[in-house]
Amino acid sequence: MIKFDSVHKRFPNGTTAVHDLNLDMPEGQITVLVGSSGCGKTTTLRMINRMVDPSSGTIRLADKDILEADAAELRRGIGYVIQQSGLFPHRTILDNVATVPLLLGWGRKKSRARAAELLETVGLTADTGKRYPHQLSGGQQQRVGVARALAADPPVLLMDEPFGAVDPVVRTQLQDELLRLQKDLNKTIVFVTHDIDEAVRLGDRIAVFRTGGHLVQCAEPAELLARPADDFVADFLGAERGLKLLSLSTLAGIPQTSAPVVRADERITAAKRTGRWQLVTSADNRPLGWLDADAAPAAGTAGDAPLLPVRALRDTDSLLSALNESVSSPAGLVARVDADGALTGVTSRDAIHDRAGEAHTSAGAGEAPAQTGATQTGTTKTDATKTGTTA
Repeated sequence: MIKFDSVHKRFPNGTTAVHDLNLDMPEGQITVLVGSSGCGKTTTLRMINRMVDPSSGTIRLADKDILEADAAELRRGIGYVIQQSGLFPHRTILDNVATVPLLLGWGRKKSRARAAELLETVGLTADTGKRYPHQLSGGQQQRVGVARALAADPPVLLMDEPFGAVDPVVRTQLQDELLRLQKDLNKTIVFVTHDIDEAVRLGDRIAVFRTGGHLVQCAEPAELLARPADDFVADFLGAERGLKLLSLSTLAGIPQTSAPVVRADERITAAKRTGRWQLVTSADNRPLGWLDADAAPAAGTAGDAPLLPVRALRDTDSLLSALNESVSSPAGLVARVDADGALTGVTSRDAIHDRAGEAHTSAGAGEAPAQTGATQTGTTKTDATKTGTTA
């Protein structure tokens, strides 16, 4: 969808922001640009919609040279989301979202209908459309920013650190929302971030830049984490890149065994006869917590006794989550549930550790690291490895 061919950007003050960039951004995928401040990632993104024009080289969008298009018309066909949303403070949320359709001549009624539809798509209530930006939380404003960028149904969406100004909990929620939208809408997204964890979670491909606008490596997240091109990339990924790699694999396929279960309405005496650590479940077979039978009161039901927390996982949860839970679980077991939250079994700490080792071995096998260049391509990560919720 987007192709950079020997693109160079040098500003009038002599600063080289982007140096000889050759990069493909495949249609329907999320390409994440990462690197330290001043590495050229935002300039790269802004050249796509001609907010910055390249000094030399060619940028093609859908096989057309962007410099041959009218800049204003080009921008109206590309969604753009920035940090802190950039909403018009004097306009209602509905009118903010309807901005581009109105510019395209859709008419007020059609534009507002589209805006109302998109507010629902990004998880906001219809009543939100009547409010003004200052009446919304930071996370809600970012959702509005995404809705506005999608209003004219553009094939390309540019996102410049869109979630950088919100707290970690809201940031995770917004990432989840973006992945959900991408699954439904299949846009070509270029996403700029400083956060390598965010890049790994969202990206189909990650492009790592160093100061001076040099592209060092572009690869799928698993390949990038397993085989960084050089010490710069390895250092940028961080000392815990091995753990980040586990976030790309899921629990699916790891064996389960029967859980040491006791119902919440069962008597404590019955629970004590089946071993020390018991997984207490509700009447509809949902995990409630771990019971330490040795420390439980002499009388009463299992549900009345103090329980240690349990975080039940689904097949779509990451291997990293499973590893964390296996260490946190007092029984050394990870409770597994189906899509409805009902208990299906447990998985041992050893089984999870073994699969973690296999994941590292598999990711580390193969050819040399991907080099930079326009020939780099990559397949989309499966939905299972990019999502995952907990019970």
